[in-house]
Amino acid sequence: MLFLPVGSLETRIFFMLKLYFAAHFRDKGVNMTFQDHPILIFDGACGTNLQQMAIPDQAWGGCDGCNEALNLYGPEFIVDLHRSMLDAGAMVVETDTFGASRIVLAEYGLQEKVREINHLAIDHARKAIGGRENRYIAGSVGPGTKLPSLGHIEVEELADATRQQVEALLEGGVDCLIVETCQDLLQTKTALITTFEVLESANLELPVLASVTIEQQGTMLVGSDIGAVVATLEPFPLFSLGLNCATGPQDMASHVRYLGQHWPQRISCIPNQGLPEVVDGETVYPLSPNDFATQMHRFCTEEGVSVVGGCCGTSPAHIKALAEKLAGVEPRQREVSR
Repeated sequence: MLFLPVGSLETRIFFMLKLYFAAHFRDKGVNMTFQDHPILIFDGACGTNLQQMAIPDQAWGGCDGCNEALNLYGPEFIVDLHRSMLDAGAMVVETDTFGASRIVLAEYGLQEKVREINHLAIDHARKAIGGRENRYIAGSVGPGTKLPSLGHIEVEELADATRQQVEALLEGGVDCLIVETCQDLLQTKTALITTFEVLESANLELPVLASVTIEQQGTMLVGSDIGAVVATLEPFPLFSLGLNCATGPQDMASHVRYLGQHWPQRISCIPNQGLPEVVDGETVYPLSPNDFATQMHRFCTEEGVSVVGGCCGTSPAHIKALAEKLAGVEPRQREVSR
């Protein structure tokens, strides 16, 4: 954990020793666990990078727009995407399962293939990693397309669908779970309660990361601000809490700062490549790899962020710049107000 209780000399000494040995083992190429790394670098965007590939119609299996269908019908494109991120310096690749719950898959007639798709997604990530040391697979659990606070779905139905997906990801063998792009605190709580229930039933301990989406107006889609997020999620034994999607790093700065001051565990930040713009009828993201990496470096060294990566728009070039910028960097030690 990258925070320091005020006045605890013993904790400060322990923290510094932990960072020293982590850096020592990293430099020596020794295998570490997911939790050991002072900074974890996740991969970049899935959807926007797939859009740049020349994917033939047959690879979609008649499910155009369903990225998860590529696990079934076009696996080589998913493996290539993962491999490009790993080659760029990503330490963690997220499975192509953001929408692999039966709620989303039902929109494409794939609701009976939840287990198969989640298992295949893990296989593809594992194939891309190959024999690389200290590389990890994060099981991605998205918010789905129906939010309980807006009356789109009952909590029980959402919990059942999440349970099925999380069980499949655990069966396949992920190194961590990331409940991401959360837009509704009720949806977030439902997903996390279900996830920890599944882990407890399976007698497993696995890092669970939660990542919420704060829109440009400063709240989640249903109106909750970052203070409400922290207060609501603090009881959960999360590995990290942070932000992803909707905006670039600049618009996340105040929220990241609040987390740095009030969230006691690790902080993640996985922004878009800036705010999207429409240029000549095309949606583009403005931040260059260097500008993206520079802003993320500041989050690590000034706010104590220790889990980083890229969301919409971010390419292997952005992850490469990020990995190079953070080489040898330790996140800032934080003192958290409780």
